[in-house]
Amino acid sequence: MLKNTATRATALEAAGLDAVAIKPAECTVSDAVDLPVETVAIDYEGRAHLPDFDTLEALAESGAVRLTTPVRADGFDPLGDDSLVPTIPDGVDRVLVAGHAAYLTEAEQTRSVAPRLGAALERAPDAWVGTESVERIAMATGATQYDLLSRTTEREVRAVRAAGFDGDIVVYAPTVLTADEDAVLDAVGAYVSRRRPVARALPDGAPTDASATGRAREVLLAAAEDYALVGTADAVGTQTAALREAGVTTVAGYPARGLESFLE
Repeated sequence: MLKNTATRATALEAAGLDAVAIKPAECTVSDAVDLPVETVAIDYEGRAHLPDFDTLEALAESGAVRLTTPVRADGFDPLGDDSLVPTIPDGVDRVLVAGHAAYLTEAEQTRSVAPRLGAALERAPDAWVGTESVERIAMATGATQYDLLSRTTEREVRAVRAAGFDGDIVVYAPTVLTADEDAVLDAVGAYVSRRRPVARALPDGAPTDASATGRAREVLLAAAEDYALVGTADAVGTQTAALREAGVTTVAGYPARGLESFLE
């Protein structure tokens, strides 16, 4: 552990994060060993960025690790080429997703999601299931739901709990542990601007980073609070507490300012 781990632990504990989601194309995956959280979830950014066996195994020795695997992608397709599945260390659990089109070939994009999720869960029953674009299919599996934070998350979680869903619900959110508005916009402005309600509210051609002014800046900062976890560690902790009160079981934060921002 790095010598400043105690400080990091205090900040991340105050923020209420149970897990940290990292993108292997953006950081050195092995650095996540120093994060004082229960779980590290590794996003999928294409086959070229998959961490190797030794890296995953070493990371799993220090805590829970989950690797995102698109069920439509060659190498992880339970109804076709699943040759990469045996290369995942025994100590690493999975996050099953349909797969983002940016990381799939045209042929892979045409594959049916539902039967592949079902088949993959038979082999990895403890996997989390990513809900983006396949919410109903993911809910139908009954597995742990891995959902993106939105302005309606708390209401929707309360609704599914009231309807009788008693499985785990994990919420994923870009996270910026600072109250500096410019830093927030540089980190998540572009991300939140792609959400449909935000895109409709933004003036045409408005910048989405720290250079945003006027109406655009107001819209983006408000959206950052809806679609991300932003603010001081204590302020983020208030947000994560509200999510848990609504019925969320795990909060996973993606370090939108880079993994180093969680290692400071």
